[in-house]
Parts: sequence; structure tokens; C-alpha cells
Amino acid sequence: ILDAARAHGLALKLHADELEGSGGAELAAELGALSADHLAGISEAGIRALAASETVAVLLPATVTFLGARRQAPARRLIEAGAAVALATDFNPGSSPTVSLPLVMALAVSQLGLRHAEAVTAVTVNGAAALGLAGERGQIAPGFVADLVACAVADWREAAYWLGANVVSAVWTAGSPCPACTPP
Repeated sequence: ILDAARAHGLALKLHADELEGSGGAELAAELGALSADHLAGISEAGIRALAASETVAVLLPATVTFLGARRQAPARRLIEAGAAVALATDFNPGSSPTVSLPLVMALAVSQLGLRHAEAVTAVTVNGAAALGLAGERGQIAPGFVADLVACAVADWREAAYWLGANVVSAVWTAGSPCPACTPP
């Protein structure tokens, strides 16, 4: 299926090692997938494979929390091994009914052991890389698309601190305000 997808011009993203290790991270790295998502059950070989590849490890801490699972993805081990780590909500009604990226960032700091700066990198630069958009989005730099989020916080680290609070105060997409994206 993955070879057929690639043959038809689709980028590869794998749902990998969510609850138990199955070799998904290793397969994602071997195939040059954009990302391997979930990874709570990733093996040491999977960590090494992702660290040696361009495949982004996308962690979904809200899913594990909502399901009541005990084991979160080993974010610190992935980062220390050299893997690029991104964060996402995995928004879906069955296992992750949240659209709050600040909540995911707070869970990443409190449950996965990410530092605040790592959480910001995970939802910006590395998030763009996980979507195949690292050359045009994910950072504030000349030539990049200006997708920006402002948070009503006194200190930048609070974006990943207020558990469940909506700290987003304004959103811009491609440099233009997005009223539908900005909370009332």
C-alpha cells in the first residue's frame, strides 16, 4: 500500500507503534516517510532509526491521556538520540477529542518531559517538517509564509503551561488575520 501511494505521488505518513511496538517507526524511516505518528510503543531500534533519518516523530500526548494508557511516547529519548520531534492533537472523536494545541504542548511539557522551547519547536519548525512544508512554513523568516499565533500570556513559556485554558488571542494565515480562527 505504501509503495503504491508513493508511486502515485503521495507523501508517506505512518500511524506507528501506538500502543505496542510493531516496527512501524523502523518502516517509516526505511521508506523515507514524512512522519511516524503516535510512537508510545516505539522500540529502541525504532528510536535509532528515526534519529538516523529525516522522518519526523509526531507525538500525540492527548490521545494517550484520553485513552488512559500508562505509557507515553519516549520524547526525551527521541530528542536525545537526535530525532526531530513534532506534536499534534490527533483530533478525532474516538481517542483525542481536542483541537487545543496549547493543551498538547502543556501535556508534552508535563507528561513527556519536553522543555518549553522544545514544545514550541515541535509545533512550529518540526510540525511543518512532518507535513512536508519545512521549506515554506514553521518559522518566522524571510521568504516563509506568515502563519502566526499570538497568545495572551505574560511569558512565552505560559503557552505550554495553562492546562486546558485557551490562551490563543489572534491567528494569522499567510500574513492575513483569520477571524474564524481567533477566539471571541
